[in-house]
Amino acid sequence: MTLTRPSFMIDWSSRSKMRGPGEQSLGKLFHALRDRLAPEAQGISMTYVDDRGMRKLNREHRGKNMTTDVLSFPSSVEKGAFPHLGDIVISLPTAEKMAKKFGVSRRREVETLVIHGFLHLCGHDHEMDRGEMMALQAQLERELLDVEPLAMSLKRGRKPGSKVKKLKDGTRVVVTGRAAAALVRREHVKKDKKVKVRKAAKPKEPAPKRGPGRPRKETASAPTKRAVRRRRPTPSRSGVIG
Repeated sequence: MTLTRPSFMIDWSSRSKMRGPGEQSLGKLFHALRDRLAPEAQGISMTYVDDRGMRKLNREHRGKNMTTDVLSFPSSVEKGAFPHLGDIVISLPTAEKMAKKFGVSRRREVETLVIHGFLHLCGHDHEMDRGEMMALQAQLERELLDVEPLAMSLKRGRKPGSKVKKLKDGTRVVVTGRAAAALVRREHVKKDKKVKVRKAAKPKEPAPKRGPGRPRKETASAPTKRAVRRRRPTPSRSGVIG
């Protein structure tokens, strides 16, 4: 008696301006992952987004105001309901950036992200374990794709040109675009003000040293009178005595 394998439906959707690989390219990989990791699952959703949409999802569901490469949303299936495994969401711009960094095709990078997202849907968490998930991911890439695994190296979140902004309540968020440019301008203005203040402040000259004792007060001296010499009377030469 042969057991028939349950069908596996892949719901594809895209909200990205870029084009990602579809079922012809990734269908075989999805079915191999289901057979290996979740044989009871009968459905999964796959969505492509841009960085803006990924950032919104990351902020709403994880509290991180930045884009990332892949997010996974496991389904909490009730008893008797359709065994849907969950949703995988991939940012194609970030996948394209990573593909260029590693010198591979966009499809090759997306394959790594699909395996990574699928493992999360099956309950694996590389942030909590001791490397087991990443080791299994590398093993699956070698076995199912017959290639060497790609590194998950980018703290795949900070967009080039982004800045960290501190809000009034003390929390920090990552800003991009005009908000990041405005933050840079404010930082430059603060630096310029500090430089001007430093240039304006002159070093104090040391006070002249004084000798021992109290300094004498200078008093205005009165103008000196010039002495007038009086001439003595000369004796008369006439012989007359008065």
